[in-house]
Amino acid sequence: MGIRGVGDATGVSARELAAATPATRDRYVDLLRVASLGVVVLGHWLMAAVTSDGSVGNLLAVVPELQIVTWALQVMPVFFFVGGFSHALAHRSRPAYAAFLRARLQRLLRPTMVFVAVWGAAALVIQLLGADGGLTGVALRLVTQPLWFIGIYLAMVAFTPPLVKLHERWGWGAFGALVGGAVAVDVLRFAFDVPFVEFLNFAFVWLAIHQLGFLRADGMIRLPAVLAGAGLLAAAGLVALGPYPLSMVGMPGEKVSNMAPPTLALLAHGLWLVGAVELLKGPGARFVARAGVWHKVVVANGIAMTAFLWHLTAMLGVYGALLALDVTLPAPATGAWWAQVPLRIAAAALLTGLLVAAFRRFERPPARRAAPTSATSAGGPVAALGITLALFGILGLSMVGFGGLLEGRSATLVALRITAPAAVAMALAGWLLVERVGRGARPAE
Repeated sequence: MGIRGVGDATGVSARELAAATPATRDRYVDLLRVASLGVVVLGHWLMAAVTSDGSVGNLLAVVPELQIVTWALQVMPVFFFVGGFSHALAHRSRPAYAAFLRARLQRLLRPTMVFVAVWGAAALVIQLLGADGGLTGVALRLVTQPLWFIGIYLAMVAFTPPLVKLHERWGWGAFGALVGGAVAVDVLRFAFDVPFVEFLNFAFVWLAIHQLGFLRADGMIRLPAVLAGAGLLAAAGLVALGPYPLSMVGMPGEKVSNMAPPTLALLAHGLWLVGAVELLKGPGARFVARAGVWHKVVVANGIAMTAFLWHLTAMLGVYGALLALDVTLPAPATGAWWAQVPLRIAAAALLTGLLVAAFRRFERPPARRAAPTSATSAGGPVAALGITLALFGILGLSMVGFGGLLEGRSATLVALRITAPAAVAMALAGWLLVERVGRGARPAE
């Protein structure tokens, strides 16, 4: 997922990595990766509306007028766009499917499984002690929700090899086919009330945005202003005239969400964001070319996934400490609440930093080995099974959480009823399968 970890297994420091960066590297992509995750983390901290009784609401539901800011701050499409760019290059340098999957998943699943193990053990102890009420119980349900992003990202990794082939043959036509699929899904959903068809847009919408990264990798996004303008106009028209809500993030109790499952409006929003960041590529590239800025980007990339995994834990920890100290929490969106925002965010950032210091070593890749340029196909089906198990396990855990662990609480993932232990077992088994077959890949004769 980008730059190698700070102080990794080779003993190379972030400053040395930054100094050794080849001139051909697209540093702007690394900047976008860090910036997009940073905006997501900040947005989560800001939107949390916790009250003195320990309930957690959403600021955008309290002040609906603020939902328009999601058109700038819902930047997950940028991260997936950047992922497409990186995956295309990585696949071309390591075309064997099993080896490619293992290389892409190491920096992703190692810190994720540590996060799951720590929270799973904590949840078990908390519930055995009967201490899962109030904010603690809410935390057991909420901390796994951001894992949906990792599950979707796993799916993108899994589909990269075939979709790169389609891209190399059809270019913009492959992207257009995915967009057409998203359009068809929403027509069937809203015009004909076809049940369950909306879930197909988890694939069509996010893979279309991911496909834009392939196009960027080959220098095929030549009119970013047109892309941004068309996306913005389409999103505005769909929201104004169609059944789509204003918010580009999920809202509690809403009948239709642009996020879960994704809609055509969210795809249009993604086009606008991709066009916008491409328009800023020139000044952005000059900015990140500065030695001091690039060093900070290298450091941030080395801990980005760890920070993302633990940022909600930090936020809930801050609120838990305030409640334990009997600090009265102002009503959300009041003047007193806004006055506390900088202090709460600073405290959450500090606690996130401490958690990153404790867990960042799991994000460091192992010492590099000579990578096979190609491999036998025997491991491909096993690797495909592994990543399928991993993504279903991670997505399932994001839905069910760790609340009600001892009671067997479950959630439905597509048509599959899944519990937290089952989700963890699937994710772990999938990861181990990918690790095994990817490590065993051998160069072709």
